[in-house]
Amino acid sequence: MTPAADSASDGIDAGAGLSILIAGAGATGGAFGTYLQEAGRDVTFLLRQARAATVRANGLRFTAPGADRTNQVDVITAEELSASPRIFDIVIVAIKAGGLDSVIDDIGPAVGEQTTIIPFLNGMAQIEKLQHRYPGQVLGGFVKIVGTIRDGAVVQLTDLAVMTIGDLHAAAVPTRISAALDVPGFKLQIVDGIIDGLWEKWTFIAAAGVVTCLFRAPVGAIMAAGGRSHVHAIIDELEAVATAAGHPVSEASHDMTLQMLTEDGSAFTSSLYRDVTAGLPSETEHILGDLSAKAEELGVATPLLDLTLVQLRAGEVQKRL
Repeated sequence: MTPAADSASDGIDAGAGLSILIAGAGATGGAFGTYLQEAGRDVTFLLRQARAATVRANGLRFTAPGADRTNQVDVITAEELSASPRIFDIVIVAIKAGGLDSVIDDIGPAVGEQTTIIPFLNGMAQIEKLQHRYPGQVLGGFVKIVGTIRDGAVVQLTDLAVMTIGDLHAAAVPTRISAALDVPGFKLQIVDGIIDGLWEKWTFIAAAGVVTCLFRAPVGAIMAAGGRSHVHAIIDELEAVATAAGHPVSEASHDMTLQMLTEDGSAFTSSLYRDVTAGLPSETEHILGDLSAKAEELGVATPLLDLTLVQLRAGEVQKRL
């Protein structure tokens, strides 16, 4: 893993002239988009009509530990972009995985031959879909941030904010791209083995989802109820899938997952758990369903993952009755 390229040379900001389209202004797109705009980057948010109208009228409010501000931001809808195509240098896709199919079409008028697309979505299937539609133009990427949307505002809950990107074939990330994204407010990392990193993130969010959704509680309550050995089993089960896929989880990532999912007194829950318990559309199939299918393809038994999937799918069936 290497730090971002130095974006300044002789006092000139090499990334300042690039245009950036961010699909989505949720916890991820809204937070990182705010930091990019405040650093002087040319940022436009691609939003659904209702969200676009709200942001145009009220601005985009962003809160973080020790910060609360509202910025006026450039906004465009898919209909407007289709009517008046505009090519962007960078397109960041920061939406829920369930919205990817429509967004793949929506960003079409913004993608030129030199456009770089960076998705920050959960799971691995999204990479394949984007590569199929825009071959040779997709970087791998993932972020670490704890955030949510509250009363329309983008809320960053902790100081953690890291963006990691890398070429899917281990080539160098163009300096102009890294320079454009290297701004105050979050840490930018450039990695050679981005696929390994994507698998590590997928394994972690899946483990967090299985643990909190299977036991329907925060980590601290699960520990108090005697669930520690079961959490160990879940982590081992899912990491075995990554190993079979040729992307074994590093010791550091394993230790981080174990610490977060077995911490006494912790109030941590997964975003999947929060969506499911709130009755919101969830990424169950993109995070857990795709991983279960991959495990079956690789011949890896995942009984705890599969049990959780049955529970979550049964809940969806009940909602439709």
